[in-house]
Amino acid sequence: MLCLLAGATVFAQKERYKIGLIDLMLLKRQKLSAIPLAKELNADGLEVDMGGLGNRPTFDNKLLTDSIRQQFLKTAKENGIEIASLAMTGYYAQSFCGREEYLKSITDCIETMRLMNVKTAFLPMGIQCDISINKSVRDSVISRLKVAGKMAQDAGVVIAIETSLSAKEERKLLKEINCPAIKIYFNFSNPLKGGRDLYKEMKILGKKNIAMIHATNKDSVWLQNDPQIDLYKVKRVLDKMKWSGWLVVERSRDAKQPTNVKYNYGANVAYLKSVFQVKDSRR
Repeated sequence: MLCLLAGATVFAQKERYKIGLIDLMLLKRQKLSAIPLAKELNADGLEVDMGGLGNRPTFDNKLLTDSIRQQFLKTAKENGIEIASLAMTGYYAQSFCGREEYLKSITDCIETMRLMNVKTAFLPMGIQCDISINKSVRDSVISRLKVAGKMAQDAGVVIAIETSLSAKEERKLLKEINCPAIKIYFNFSNPLKGGRDLYKEMKILGKKNIAMIHATNKDSVWLQNDPQIDLYKVKRVLDKMKWSGWLVVERSRDAKQPTNVKYNYGANVAYLKSVFQVKDSRR
């Protein structure tokens, strides 16, 4: 009976917190081989990139091709890997708030989500649309996110944005956008870079505003060796908030071997699972 109860507890924790990887960071942007690699590294899922953007009107996205998409879905099912989200990382370098053409890229992402039954897309605001630095783009950011949010809401999906704003300012931004389909993709590294309290920022932002979490800090050491983050405390805060969802590893690579994919991401996935998918004994 005790074994059964322990197994049920682990299962419940795994259902509550899922650990994901990013095909782009695995050096396999929209490549089928990212899926078996995610399985090998014991991840629960994969964030799949929409492809490069550059000066094109939309992403270099092969997943709208039926045969390619079906192969992705088939391989994911065979390997027991969920497609956690689609990522519009082309907007790290390109200007979501300034490009003349942006609707086509959002339309294509939402259509790909529909075809792949993915409920969350990642949209970084990037350098050019960082309203904490450039306040002049705020109106454009808000107006375009209102449009994108309405498109996502109509499709029954969520667009999760990442900014460098404080949690208080992100709540204010979400209020101005006023669309339930726009939420925050919370990244541990943002409050840490800004000198803010990571744990308080999560509480201020609140359960309903966090779509997913990039469980990551700057590259230097693995998460388990990072003195800036107490993941057990993170879990206790999220438990108390009653939040559940995906924790996706982005960076936190060992600076001595930054390109060793299996070494870095295998270790970070293992540590996140040891913290988030077993009952916390450090209460």
